[in-house]
Amino acid sequence: MKAVQMDHYNKQRRIVLRDVPIPTPTGTQVLIWVKAAAVNPLDLLTLSGEVRLLQPASLPVTLGNECAGVIVQTGRQVSNFQPGDRVYTRLPVGQGGAFAGYVAVDQNAVANMPAGYDFPTAAALPLAGLTAYQGLTEELNVQPGQTLLLPGGSGSLGQVAVPIAKALGLRVLVTGSGQARDRLLALGADGHLDYRRENYWETWSGVDCAMDTLGPGEFAHELSVLKPGGRLLSLRTGPNRAFARRHRVSPLKRGLFTLAGLRYGHAAHKQGKTYRFLFVRADGAQLRAVTKIVEEHAIRPQVDERVFSLAQAGEALQLVAQGGAHGKIILQPEQEDIK
Repeated sequence: MKAVQMDHYNKQRRIVLRDVPIPTPTGTQVLIWVKAAAVNPLDLLTLSGEVRLLQPASLPVTLGNECAGVIVQTGRQVSNFQPGDRVYTRLPVGQGGAFAGYVAVDQNAVANMPAGYDFPTAAALPLAGLTAYQGLTEELNVQPGQTLLLPGGSGSLGQVAVPIAKALGLRVLVTGSGQARDRLLALGADGHLDYRRENYWETWSGVDCAMDTLGPGEFAHELSVLKPGGRLLSLRTGPNRAFARRHRVSPLKRGLFTLAGLRYGHAAHKQGKTYRFLFVRADGAQLRAVTKIVEEHAIRPQVDERVFSLAQAGEALQLVAQGGAHGKIILQPEQEDIK
């Protein structure tokens, strides 16, 4: 089968399309015939090595973190799935493999696709859906009636996070592009500010929690709008000691993560607030919970109309890097790659 791989970390997005053996599923794995794989900023970070401490890889590695497809084979210990099932997955951290004709995944990372969804739309859901679900329920521990701020929420994460947050009973405030305003309000957002025209920290205050997608440059502003006792969860700023403890990382990583997050934790603590960090993990049970919300609220992330083959993966990655996509970018393996 064909697979898109990287041989070494690089910022030039150098990748290789090569023939590799079709993987054989182990006892607890299922073999998925990949029908669609989504391209994400995480793939760019993987290529550059910026997340190698969080998502280590044994090189060369096949890229791709989320996909949808059909199960064609199961390991002997698999009891939850059978050949012919239409499934989707956020692949386990450190595994990769979605940019290929087939991928073998542990059954505990897989869930049945939402009923009535096509493969490209389903492939755009796992990473964003699990990020929103884990962030809201585990890290922020949200309660109905609370207010969530989602800075930079007009992208693919916001399209899924906003309706999930609303399904959990939250009031949701979003900043993003003016072009996305009507779409986000239609998804249930209670307020939207165009970041080019207004500063949210001059408009909103007393927010219970915030989910940062923008990184360190926005930290002080996000912290300032939280009420005392509020929580700031970042997907970009960096891990800290609490993250290291929860994930039971090695002593070396624990020390590095503690140092990386020290000033953010101190700044939050001085204001009586809390700083958290999330690197989304695979979880089939949570993905099933996300699926239920997706089906009940008809959540359909926007997918770019352009479809790329595996041979065009470089173009797809470039488009994501430039920010010119109109929704999630999808790779579809060519038919000859998956015979």
